[in-house]
Amino acid sequence: MTTTDRVQVGFRSERGPILAALMLCNSLVALDSTIIATSVLTIVDDLGGFSQFPWLFSIYLLAQAVTVPVYGKLADLFGRKRLVLFGIAVFAFGSVLCGIAWSMPALIVARAIQGIGAGAIQPMVQTIAGDIYTVRERAKAQGYLASVWAMSSIVGPSLGGIFSEFLSWRWIFFVNIPLCLVAAVMLIRKFDETARPATRQSIDYVGAALLTVGAGALILGLLEGGQSWAWTSGASVAVFAVGVAGLAAFVFVERRVASPVLPLWVLTRRVLVATSAVGAVIGAVVLTLTTYVPTFVQGVLGLSALAGGFTLAPLLLSWPLMSSQSGRVYLRIGFRRTAVIGGSIVTAGSLLTLGWTTTSSVWEICAGCLVIGAGMGLIAGPALIAAQSSVDWSERGVVTSTNTFARNLGSAVGIAVCGAIVNATVGDDASPAELGDGLHIVFYTVIGGAVLLLIAALAMPGGRIADPEKS
Repeated sequence: MTTTDRVQVGFRSERGPILAALMLCNSLVALDSTIIATSVLTIVDDLGGFSQFPWLFSIYLLAQAVTVPVYGKLADLFGRKRLVLFGIAVFAFGSVLCGIAWSMPALIVARAIQGIGAGAIQPMVQTIAGDIYTVRERAKAQGYLASVWAMSSIVGPSLGGIFSEFLSWRWIFFVNIPLCLVAAVMLIRKFDETARPATRQSIDYVGAALLTVGAGALILGLLEGGQSWAWTSGASVAVFAVGVAGLAAFVFVERRVASPVLPLWVLTRRVLVATSAVGAVIGAVVLTLTTYVPTFVQGVLGLSALAGGFTLAPLLLSWPLMSSQSGRVYLRIGFRRTAVIGGSIVTAGSLLTLGWTTTSSVWEICAGCLVIGAGMGLIAGPALIAAQSSVDWSERGVVTSTNTFARNLGSAVGIAVCGAIVNATVGDDASPAELGDGLHIVFYTVIGGAVLLLIAALAMPGGRIADPEKS
């Protein structure tokens, strides 16, 4: 790759300001996912409502997940720029409401508004990157975008602790406001969206409502099952029943409308089904690891919370590094072979978790996370790029949002399954050895997820998928 090729994607290139704006947009969602974790107890001391604080996380994830598919369709109808600016505005408004919240219920509602904004920001960032970069360039662009999550995982908790201790927990939300303003101004000034759909189409309001209710109930049941209510309780059965009924009605409606909010062809094209499956498993595996690896380090090895966070750094740093280099691989051997290599590496890294015991060192944990992150970099980016490259501009928003929705759904399923495992096998007063035994069952599920990831990669179409616009 020549020097000219390298600067085409860097900050010094013509599209550098747009890339910087997209990274800043990504940082809004990424920071908000990590910065609040270290401030929960301070928030509870101020507002009360200790039993309600898990909803600060659940309602945000729920609102984000259920709105993503709707935004994808709207982006294909009205353009990405309008949708991402709308998402930034809603996210900023929600951040203001969070910062001035006077009670826990008010903060929960404000977090839901933040989630609605985040539901537009995250998929639009990926879609815009797919629009402005060629297949050859997208891997490096994905590396830049993924690096934001790595940095946020390190900076977010520290920043949240600093704000809570020296200023006020409210600043963990107020800090979003200048970031939103800068990101919006940069996009308004630098991003000139020239592509437009050829014809205007009607909006499928009924389908959007049914998808929101059905998917929302399903994800709510997965997030709160075993927490707010027992899995076999009447509340759990009712929530899942509403979810299934809503999604069934959604499929019925979508088969009959002229412009469905989520076209059913995303469930029939091989490349889209396979890459969505990859996204779902990635969501499950990554959230499980980021939740339970620090728990293992603290509870089993007896080390500090800082050490627990340190062990995740190799995963979150090797991922964007490998993602940025994956383009060299898939341009030579194709998307499927690249994804299979990535899935194989994830599987190998997951098997290393079986060797983690009460006598393991931090470096052993880091080694496993490093290998898993490297594999993720070779499968996550290429899978998304393969999906985007299989469609033209008018369908890329839907495809990207479907992949994001699949990852969100996978995260909810993964954390629900592993949470149920831990609750069933680990008692309140478990010894380090007993906790380790329970968490090893969780790691077995991670291995199972890695195998599913490899199977999904194998299911991708062979050969290279041409970019219909730019390749």
